[in-house]
Amino acid sequence: MFYVYVLRSLVGDKHYIGYTNDINSRLRKHNDGDVRSTRKFRPWMLLGFEVYEKRNEARWREHELKNHETKRNLLIKNLEESIKEIA
Repeated sequence: MFYVYVLRSLVGDKHYIGYTNDINSRLRKHNDGDVRSTRKFRPWMLLGFEVYEKRNEARWREHELKNHETKRNLLIKNLEESIKEIA
């Protein structure tokens, strides 16, 4: 299984979208500073994820979200609202 995930920085108004086959390990790498692009906005929390069977499906969705502002913003808004409903 592959995952497209959305992270939210706990120190700034930043989000990060990526894909992986191991969410826990990847989140740890982001928070340990092993990912250059997210290092200065640590710590990160997992906002949500989508599951895909094939790597190319996850890569395509990641590309779609990173390159289409409307789709990205809608997903982030929906995830943020679902977090507020739980809290």
